[in-house]
Amino acid sequence: MLSVERVSKQFGTVIAVDDISMSVQPGEILALLGPNGAGKSTLIRMIVGLIRPDSGKVVRAWEATADGEGREGRMGYLPEERGLYQDMPILRTLSYFGTLQGMPPRQATSEAAKWLQRLELDARGSDKVKVLSKGNQQKVQFVASVLHRPTLAILDEPFSGLDPLNQELFLQLIRELRDSGMTVIFSAHQMTLVERLADRVFLMNRGRQVLNGTIAELRGRWHTGERLIIAYSGTADMSFLSRIASIEEVESAANGEIRVRLKSGAGISDLLRAVGEQLDVSNMRGEATTLHEIYVRTVEADNPASQTPARAAS
Repeated sequence: MLSVERVSKQFGTVIAVDDISMSVQPGEILALLGPNGAGKSTLIRMIVGLIRPDSGKVVRAWEATADGEGREGRMGYLPEERGLYQDMPILRTLSYFGTLQGMPPRQATSEAAKWLQRLELDARGSDKVKVLSKGNQQKVQFVASVLHRPTLAILDEPFSGLDPLNQELFLQLIRELRDSGMTVIFSAHQMTLVERLADRVFLMNRGRQVLNGTIAELRGRWHTGERLIIAYSGTADMSFLSRIASIEEVESAANGEIRVRLKSGAGISDLLRAVGEQLDVSNMRGEATTLHEIYVRTVEADNPASQTPARAAS
């Protein structure tokens, strides 16, 4: 669906995107992640075509190739910044954005009305955009980006300004769009939502790629095992934990609970035996390593203390 081939972009002395290559498959939901200043927004703007790369190229499957062949397709873009006409009525705004994407006016208005009903904004179609809350404006802007049913939707921080209920709604909507055949690239900082939504993760730091793969693949590359949470009664000396080979890290051992991270692939017989001997265990459960943890550990490893400050800016 999309191929980014060795793309770089520099602003003055700042390298915002540094030799990035990536591809997106039809029907895939790809999460583009990275800390502030990683270069995500610059990369997105090059994918959309708002700015041109200094080197490399962006190839969209629906654009004609050298032999004149190409697929039918359109793009939708939800920018991080507000891009709505504040003094226009909501329904008219959406209808206008639909016609800009080639929809007949009557169809654009009809589809916009259906979307407003789905988002519980149908009673406010005649209200001006500026009277809406931040979250409701985000709903309107989201609809404007997908109203014309694009082949590829680029969503920059789609969950911005949304409360938990509307975050759940957006998760459902994006999945439905994917199931209808749409390909989605989105950026976000809410790792719990990303983990539930993305088919694949592409993580940037300082303008460069640092991770790319599914959540399962990323866990494997970090050689990270699960976390074990052990609840116990009474008090005990926890020094015995340092002698257990299967433990990678003791995250905490207080308030009647031990949280330990296990080494990847390590057996836990020694841990279970030692815990059974030392503690009065009341409960035990395992947790998989989260995307949040993978993200933090990866970026920290790519930013050693001796290194110069981050060089990229999105």
